[in-house]
Amino acid sequence: MLAEQVFAAPVAFVLDRGGAAGGRQDGDGMRVLGVDPGLTRCGLGVIEGAPGRALRLIGTDVVRTPASDDIGSRLLALEVELDQWLDRHQPDAVAVERVFSQHNVRTVMGTAQAGAVAIVCAARRGVPVALHTPSEVKAAVTGSGRAGKQQVTEMVTRLLRLTDPPRPADSADALALAICHLWRGTAHARLEQQRMLAAERRESVLRSAGGAR
Repeated sequence: MLAEQVFAAPVAFVLDRGGAAGGRQDGDGMRVLGVDPGLTRCGLGVIEGAPGRALRLIGTDVVRTPASDDIGSRLLALEVELDQWLDRHQPDAVAVERVFSQHNVRTVMGTAQAGAVAIVCAARRGVPVALHTPSEVKAAVTGSGRAGKQQVTEMVTRLLRLTDPPRPADSADALALAICHLWRGTAHARLEQQRMLAAERRESVLRSAGGAR
């Protein structure tokens, strides 16, 4: 996880605008759910927007499960919360932090398991899932893959035009993941669309040349 600090339990923030999918309207842009996976704390953040346009915070929260509970109960509790967020906000994509090896094997296992639950919940609904490394997220949000936690939080606060920084840190990390994917994912989609159009043009030229012989 990107998060390293522990803060007091937060009050979930959800911008409920009424109607289906949180009052979503045509032209609002892409909606992304960022997931900073973890068993003890799992950060969730939903944003909406598009490259070159102002980003909008839809909601953020941290799901907590007691360390005293068995692993099955904790993963099930996480699945229930993720299902509720997916149903309520209906994101176009889900961005999950890519887990790397750490010194604490137990911690990385729990993070990987929580991330897998998020991936399965999204896949069940046919929602595309992308994995982003911490350095990718930091570079996308701050311009530096070695940025510190405070820099990431400050940029998330600025980009989403928030009065106060999102707390705890897991919320900020989840929102940073969502921002990273919105910017990187939409750019990749445009490149892929251009590649497909170019391939179609080449095929059309080849067919025309073959027919002229």
